[in-house]
Amino acid sequence: MRVVRAFRLPIIAAIAALALSGCMRPSAPVAVVQSQADLDSIAYGRPYNSASPVVVADSGGAISALRSSFAATPRRSHAPVPVVYAAAPIPVAYDTAYHLDAGDKLRVVVYGQEGLTNTYAIDAGGSITMPLIGAVRARGRTPAGLAADITAKLRNGFIREPSVAVEIEAYRPFFILGEVAAPGQYPYGPNMSVESAVAIAGGFSPRARRDRVTLTHTDASGSMRTVVPLGTALSPGDTVLVGERWF
Repeated sequence: MRVVRAFRLPIIAAIAALALSGCMRPSAPVAVVQSQADLDSIAYGRPYNSASPVVVADSGGAISALRSSFAATPRRSHAPVPVVYAAAPIPVAYDTAYHLDAGDKLRVVVYGQEGLTNTYAIDAGGSITMPLIGAVRARGRTPAGLAADITAKLRNGFIREPSVAVEIEAYRPFFILGEVAAPGQYPYGPNMSVESAVAIAGGFSPRARRDRVTLTHTDASGSMRTVVPLGTALSPGDTVLVGERWF
């Protein structure tokens, strides 16, 4: 028994030394060579036109688990976001065949002549009055025809080569009478109908006939009065009469 006890302590010491030497032995070295592009690829997804990733040598363990985690994560899309541009508003195109009359306001532009360029209203006689040339008849003329007449008058002893443009600044008003909330005179706008004229005048009165109205239109050939539906187009200077219903 004493012999066994004598060898017992050296054996235990040897076993402990072997165990400690195994735990303290350094593990196999891990070589990680990583470029900045590859780090960005792991964090944000692979960038466009990036080079091939640098090979990373490892012995498994934490690095392999980290790579597997990033590989399983879906990458964000880099598709460009579509940009929507608002269309520019389209300017109102005035009817070049429109015939002028009293009450229309015109913008007459004489290029290079600020004293002649101005806004002119057609008077009750159907004319406009300009410096140098005086009265120019506008009733029944189109804007282009009036511009030609002004050009001819300016060329006759005033300006050698005048350049003139005529635009409609405001149409003459229309009139609405009868069974509406507010009969009277109102400014005309492009593409108006009889129905929109009634709306501008506050709508029908309780006693109004709502299916049709009487429209009076005046042009170079004279005046014409007709019974029309509400969808009929309205012209500047027209008179709308809303009648009274009988029941």
